[in-house]
Amino acid sequence: MQLLFLSTTEIIIIVAVVLLLFGGKKIPELMKGLGKGVKSFKDGVNGVEEPEIKADKETKE
Repeated sequence: MQLLFLSTTEIIIIVAVVLLLFGGKKIPELMKGLGKGVKSFKDGVNGVEEPEIKADKETKE
């Protein structure tokens, strides 16, 4: 299995394409939305795990 390693040149090309597609003003909004999405996902995962863990502990006792 080959791991994905990006060289500096490839990263620069990706950043340039993103800038061309979205423009400089839109990128902060996109990153803000991405951050909120990741936070919401983590909160959702933690919310699901905590009740299950508590229920498992109660049933074992």
